[in-house]
Amino acid sequence: MDRLKVGIIFGGTSEEHPVSVKSAQEIARNLDTEKYEPFWIGITKSGAWQLCDGPDADWENGDCRPAALSPDRSVHGLLVLEQGQYKTISLDVVLPVLHGKLGEDGATQGLLELSGIPYAGCDVQSSALCMDKSLAYLVAGNAGIATPNFWIVPPDENIDPGQLTYPVFVKPARSGSSFGVSKVSHKEELQSAVEAARQYDSKVLVEEAVVGSEVGCAVLGNDPDLTVGEPDRIHLSHGFFKIHQEDDPESGSENSTITVPADISAESRLLVQRTAKAIYRALGCSGLARVDMFLREDGTVLLNEVNTFPGMTSYSRYPRMMAAAGLPLAEVIDRTVSLALTGKIQ
Repeated sequence: MDRLKVGIIFGGTSEEHPVSVKSAQEIARNLDTEKYEPFWIGITKSGAWQLCDGPDADWENGDCRPAALSPDRSVHGLLVLEQGQYKTISLDVVLPVLHGKLGEDGATQGLLELSGIPYAGCDVQSSALCMDKSLAYLVAGNAGIATPNFWIVPPDENIDPGQLTYPVFVKPARSGSSFGVSKVSHKEELQSAVEAARQYDSKVLVEEAVVGSEVGCAVLGNDPDLTVGEPDRIHLSHGFFKIHQEDDPESGSENSTITVPADISAESRLLVQRTAKAIYRALGCSGLARVDMFLREDGTVLLNEVNTFPGMTSYSRYPRMMAAAGLPLAEVIDRTVSLALTGKIQ
């Protein structure tokens, strides 16, 4: 039986480039090469696409060839430059192991739609919707899901510091991994926090600080057949969660620990899982996503954000939650590929 030709895109131009490379490395360690023939497509920080031998730490300096994903459906795959000529490599399915802008926001998904190649994860619309936290809040709120109170600060506009109750969080509306996020405890700090967020996005979100625990839930599948992992819970000693900005995240965080399965009541566990499914459906997600929420002391749950292609690193939350539910990463990959090819788990 022929192996499936799987294109695995990693790297990218966003600030989450290093996380994407680490996610691809973990997928490489868990990919069943008896089933799949991988084609590693690395995108440099400057945006150059290359077909390379794998996602090792020095992949950009290895034996790479310029490559591009063709939007021409007759190619159905890659155009690879070799000895001054382009040759084609057809692909059966693509795993866009990209995080952040131009990878998780619908841009890459749009190119894959043009190419006609099945791909893992959320489609163009849900990717774009989930990337913009303010739009995600509006849609989820209209579906009856609780969200924090928030204010949008458009480009070239400011917000009156006197209208807010502190503390608040200031964040880029369309970014990830806590880049550009600040906790503001006094109104005098607000403008500098907005400016910090604008380094990552022109649209800024100011959000009330929710008193409660940060919890998450991994979701896999297409509606109505959804599988959820064991929820996790983030314990903070101070500040806010920003694991991907640590110097050595593989060794842990300087201000947080993650418990999975979450140390919450059975009733809260079921509520978190049900709410994650409801959010996933309301935002039109498919394939997989990680739904982050707040669990308040009164037992209510609020949406925090949705990651449409969550981190798959050795320390990432999504694979850990699925593993706690009995699904190792190799099986998650199998199911994700199956969903991309058929719309359901085989």
